[in-house]
Amino acid sequence: MAPHAEDTNGVSQPVNNGEAPLEPGVKKNIAAQGMLNFPRPPKFDDKYKERDYLKGRLAAAFRLFGKYGFDEGVAGHITLRDPVQPDCFWVNPFGTAFSMINKSDLILVNHSGEVIDGGENRLLNQAAYMIHSQVHAARPDVVCAAHSHSIYGRTWCSLGRKIDTLTQDACAFHNDHVVYDSFNGVVLAETEGKAIAECLGGKKAALLQNHGLLTVGHTVEETIMWFVSLEKCCHSQLMAEAAAASRGEKPIIIGDEEATYTARTVGSHRAGWFGAKPMFDTIHKETGGDYLQ
Repeated sequence: MAPHAEDTNGVSQPVNNGEAPLEPGVKKNIAAQGMLNFPRPPKFDDKYKERDYLKGRLAAAFRLFGKYGFDEGVAGHITLRDPVQPDCFWVNPFGTAFSMINKSDLILVNHSGEVIDGGENRLLNQAAYMIHSQVHAARPDVVCAAHSHSIYGRTWCSLGRKIDTLTQDACAFHNDHVVYDSFNGVVLAETEGKAIAECLGGKKAALLQNHGLLTVGHTVEETIMWFVSLEKCCHSQLMAEAAAASRGEKPIIIGDEEATYTARTVGSHRAGWFGAKPMFDTIHKETGGDYLQ
């Protein structure tokens, strides 16, 4: 825990000593210089070029979901807000396997739920539309949203509880996820989608009770990073609770102050984008980039 001192009002405040937050012993100017060298998401002056690039990233995201076994029949969807028409989004065509999706297969859906562009298979998963259209409408900052029935996520969601902050990775979700504590079957009603979006609020993730995980982000990469990480956090906590229970114990939870500090580093938008970069690089290498077709 960082050292504290009292300010003029007698309130305890952290002592800075010119050190970078969360990096004891590292001076602010050195940390700031290091951040300048970090890669950043590309920027585009041409919205059509941006669309083409982002569709490629979305196709890569589906390949990653296929690789990690996040598919379950035809269930699951990831959406991308269209930079050209921001009230529309790109999504996977219903019934096409995640591991086979190419950029040209993606379909464009407008605010009325009509498919207005895309590949040959233009079937739309109505649950995808009902959930994602409401999330995108309620959150103008959200570029991408992901949901699937991953095994550990849906198992944890059957408990109707938030995850605990048990590990450094879980700190990314500290005070930044919710439980949607209702299950009314497949989401085919607009009111259900609105309720999910309202419950999500400004958070990065929702645990849909008896259903599965939902994550959002400012980039495709960030969204996928949060989904993969949250799935692993669910897996980790399921194992930790089982191991602790066998000894009549409980897992140790990271303190609120420490978790909050850590979340600023591991839970930021930029951390999410950069954290996913190795996954996207790997899927590109493994597929030879054929998802860009």
